Amino acid sequence: MARKPPPKDVTPDPHIHVSADQLRRLGPRARALSLLPHQPAHSVLNGRHASRLRGRGLNFEELRDYMPGDDVRTIDWKVTARTGTPHVRVYTEERDRATLLVVDQRVSMFFGSQLYMKSVIAAEAAAIAAQRVLAQGDRVGGFVFGDTVIAEHRPQRRSSSLQRMLASIAEANNLLHADFRPSQTVSLNDVLQRTARIAGSNALVLVFSDFDGVTPESEALIRRLAMANDLILFSVTDILGRQMPADLRAALSDGELQIDIDARDPALRQRVEAAMKDRLRDLEHWSRRYGFPLVPLGTEAPALDQMLQQFGLREVAR
Repeated sequence: MARKPPPKDVTPDPHIHVSADQLRRLGPRARALSLLPHQPAHSVLNGRHASRLRGRGLNFEELRDYMPGDDVRTIDWKVTARTGTPHVRVYTEERDRATLLVVDQRVSMFFGSQLYMKSVIAAEAAAIAAQRVLAQGDRVGGFVFGDTVIAEHRPQRRSSSLQRMLASIAEANNLLHADFRPSQTVSLNDVLQRTARIAGSNALVLVFSDFDGVTPESEALIRRLAMANDLILFSVTDILGRQMPADLRAALSDGELQIDIDARDPALRQRVEAAMKDRLRDLEHWSRRYGFPLVPLGTEAPALDQMLQQFGLREVAR
């Protein structure tokens, strides 16, 4: 499934590796997509009331006399009782807020049995989201991480900062190849801990990953992020990670060790499928429990088409 990257004088296959230019070109094509609270009726963000984005926070501006037409819910009853005249509290929406993208480019993402590698889908989906966030006036930053590297980008509302982040995604993506066998790997939990420290509260946090290596500690970190921020998990999977064909016969190797899989053995197929699905069941359970959206992405179609469909823009996707 995975192949070595092409020589430098050969144009890379965009289904296997991405370039910064490839990622930049996705932005204008995704103009219909929004990550603001108001969503189309069929958007995944409107699936449950608890999953809706809260949007930017409010800043207190002033107290002033009540005027006809003011919302009675803004009346400050303590001040009104003390002064004897109705007063209202005036708030203004924050000009922008921080959006943090967590983009997984570890070797577990370098797999695809359909049209794309999982790593490519994650890279493209993150690039689309980053460009839409900047277009709606918010600051964008986050973490791009592979097995041996973490690139941190502080949230900024600058095109130059966005370009640096897209370049980081492309660089991490192009480190992946069939013979890549890291002696140790960056854990997802470590990156989630760093994200929680920077996000603070009222940020928008988007995680693009296959969530390889989730542990009981992962649930606590995800809960922490979901309680203080708007959190969206983009779960990138391959069909072989969801359902194993009954007639599949394959030899899987990491370059040193090899295992032969014969899915015609019902007991073997059941054990492998159960192990593959446990991770997705955990994510779905956490999504329901903590009220954040879980957006599934696969390797069988372009990331842009899938995101437009997931966000209720089916007509555009067609």
